[in-house]
Amino acid sequence: MLLFTSNLVAPAAFAQAGAPDPATPPAGQETPPASQDVPAPADAPQEEVEVSTPGADEDVGEIVVVGRNIPNVIRTTPQVVSVLTPEDIARTGEGDIAGALQRVTGLSVVGNGFVFVRGLGDRYSSALLNGSPLPSPEPLRRTVPLDIFPTSVVGSALVQKTYSVNYPAEFGGGVINLTTRAIPKEGFISLGGNVTFDTRTTSEYGYAYEGGDRDWLGYDDGTRDVPAFIKEVGLNGSQIPADQVAQLTNTPTTIMQGNYHIPANFSGELSLGERFNVGSVQLGLIASAGLSNTWRTRDAIQQDTNDPTGILRSDYRAIITDNRIVANGLLGLGAEFGDQTIRWTNVYIHDTVKQARGATATLYPNTSGFERFNQSTSWFERELFESQIVGEFKISDLSLDVRGAYAKTRRDSPYERTFVSRFDPSVGGWVNALNASNEQAQIAFSELDEELWSGQADLSYKMPTDFFFRLSAGYFYSDQQRSSSRFTFAYRYGPGGGLPLAYRYLRPDLLLSPEVLAKIDDQLGGCPDGLCIVLDNVSGGQGASVYDAGLTVHAGYLQAEIEPVNGVRATFGVRYETADESVVTNDPASGTSLNNDYWLPAATVTWNFADNMQLRVHGSKTIARPQFRELAPQFYQDFDSDRLFFGNPALVDSQLYNAEARYEWFFGRNERLTAAGFYKKIKNPIEQVSAFPTLDSRITTGFSYVPEAQLYGGEIELQKYFPLDVLGGDFWSTRRLLLIANYTYTHSEITADDTLVPDINAGPGGIVLRPANLLYRDGAPLTGQSDHLVNFQFGIEDTEKTSAITLLVNYASERVTARGASNASGVGFLPDVYEKPGIRLDVVARQAIEVFGGEIELKFEARNLTGTRFEEFQEFETKKVYVNRYNVGRTFSMGATVKF
Repeated sequence: MLLFTSNLVAPAAFAQAGAPDPATPPAGQETPPASQDVPAPADAPQEEVEVSTPGADEDVGEIVVVGRNIPNVIRTTPQVVSVLTPEDIARTGEGDIAGALQRVTGLSVVGNGFVFVRGLGDRYSSALLNGSPLPSPEPLRRTVPLDIFPTSVVGSALVQKTYSVNYPAEFGGGVINLTTRAIPKEGFISLGGNVTFDTRTTSEYGYAYEGGDRDWLGYDDGTRDVPAFIKEVGLNGSQIPADQVAQLTNTPTTIMQGNYHIPANFSGELSLGERFNVGSVQLGLIASAGLSNTWRTRDAIQQDTNDPTGILRSDYRAIITDNRIVANGLLGLGAEFGDQTIRWTNVYIHDTVKQARGATATLYPNTSGFERFNQSTSWFERELFESQIVGEFKISDLSLDVRGAYAKTRRDSPYERTFVSRFDPSVGGWVNALNASNEQAQIAFSELDEELWSGQADLSYKMPTDFFFRLSAGYFYSDQQRSSSRFTFAYRYGPGGGLPLAYRYLRPDLLLSPEVLAKIDDQLGGCPDGLCIVLDNVSGGQGASVYDAGLTVHAGYLQAEIEPVNGVRATFGVRYETADESVVTNDPASGTSLNNDYWLPAATVTWNFADNMQLRVHGSKTIARPQFRELAPQFYQDFDSDRLFFGNPALVDSQLYNAEARYEWFFGRNERLTAAGFYKKIKNPIEQVSAFPTLDSRITTGFSYVPEAQLYGGEIELQKYFPLDVLGGDFWSTRRLLLIANYTYTHSEITADDTLVPDINAGPGGIVLRPANLLYRDGAPLTGQSDHLVNFQFGIEDTEKTSAITLLVNYASERVTARGASNASGVGFLPDVYEKPGIRLDVVARQAIEVFGGEIELKFEARNLTGTRFEEFQEFETKKVYVNRYNVGRTFSMGATVKF
């Protein structure tokens, strides 16, 4: 565990910029040992920031003898890192860590909380919690959606962009290490709440459905319990007889209603901590709990085309209302005795999205010219629990770091209901005859469970040499096991054809009620199964309904840090990693197994050529394995993008070759100017490929790989303060202006030649080898990569108490979010789907007021003041097809936190 001051400046750096460094001896004298570093002035900020990383050694005073003005975290690691401290996180005002991280140079948030580093997708980034890996509760992702981590449970967030061998080998864009709060400096109690108004959602029209009594907490009360016969029938592929159809929960999960006054968003949290002294041992306890309930309504245009000229195939207007409830808890126990630290951390996060969706169109596949209405209700419940023990021990020049963790995630989505109805102008009503064509109904049940055991031991020893030389070695083990199932059923009228006319106009919940089913049975004199509406198992047409996946990794590394001459530091090492990854389905022909091992070198040289400047050069080799969801031939629907995905068992590992050069100038306390250039070459990068399996089906996204891709770019960052005491008066004496600006340019290209790659036809029809240039455009950018990322913060803050107002600007240029249909059909490529994030303007204000020996912190936020809307589109020669376009509301929130 490493402790850094909140402004990330080494103690000796508190001297005024340009003044001689008292710790640097005159020419001809030896450098004093680190213990003689000049202490910080009494008025220097002393808030500690915890960063727990594998293999770190906090005794770094002797490493850098020139760069006394370089922040301590930079002195600690030779790699390129960014650290968000509690103050940094508070300044952004974001409620979750994903939102705060998008302000870091080179980072962007894509979709529902997935952080991309320098435009590389989530498969090229990894998330750690206190140095231990995290499993993802999302079947569509390998990494964890970081928006499920409230900022209240995160003590710091470290982003490392260059590879070091003490980290897992799956490292492309970077690693994000979240450190939870552990032993507090002193006892505290904090209670806070927040209310948010959204101009596009709050008190506006949206959809909702009943569900259960505890839905507002994000927990099902048993309403959505899945009968045992669902799994049994789903596995054997048989039909659910009519008498069992009536046993499914009906009205609470079926009837969707309009709500003209969607509620405002609210959140609340409670945290407390205490520190105890037992002899020479310091014990600490920290606990927190929080609950947020948010609403979002999207009034969207959703179009698609399978025509090279852009002629629309469907044109829907959809209203989608998400009610998202996140409950979180943290319990941490710690002990410190001398240089030894033991921490036990437990994190629990429960994240639920209750979604109601209605979409209408007169243009759709097999259109009859009549209006069509698609209604769906869903419940996506995700849960993450991790318990970990970390021990950090130091005896003289020997350091031992051990950590072990157990994590479990699950994702349940029962009763995903869909009804498709047609408007009949002759009677002025909606018709659903359950004819499996334009009038149909489906229900799906999906479940995912995953467990991850991991352990790591790191040993480092400072060699007894005249110059600094530290040798480190470590071993890492992880075992990840996933079980996933998805069963889909279509309602069908038993005798065939359509329902009797009298029943076609009933509301969906009435149509499927036991009473109506019984009346249909009586009217027709009985059906072979007792009732006349059955459920056909259509899971077989959607790939493997069940799969089990596993990934077991063993790794070891050796690393040396050496400073042969003052100001020149080299870190080099090699990691050996072997892994066995497998996916086994209920269809023996569609499983896969990958068993590979790699030697992965990494080296970084840092030249600290002035007391506040340094230059880094880095090179490394890393890998990226296919994710479970990319290998498993099973359909999944992303509730955020409303897209269908299907895996490909024929994927292979990607290999990355990385290079970077970086200049850093720390010209004042907590002030810096940095500039970097980077280059990556990727062998066999996995990319999306899209197709229409049939003329009237929805577009489906599968996965393949291209022979090669290249990515290069540069970034620059500036942070500067301007004291305002020159304005005179007590009010301005402790205030200063803050300016933070960063820009990242990234360019990527894929190589698509005639090399054969596996195409799964974006569906369960089997794998076919095709030339890569039939699936991808040569020279196209990587998915998710924006050429330009800009972050800008400008504010006024008080240096002695919490009082700040900050203006935040965020811009990301267009990026590919999905591939257009490929050229495999011979009719030509369709344009890729681009997202236009645009520019966003936010304002965050914080003010603390002392009352009764405690403090009340008031916070006001105004988000998306530019009113930037969400756009995903395909651009043809003469028109745009809007795959997904909706206005995003401006949000205004007020909150207060009481601290004692």
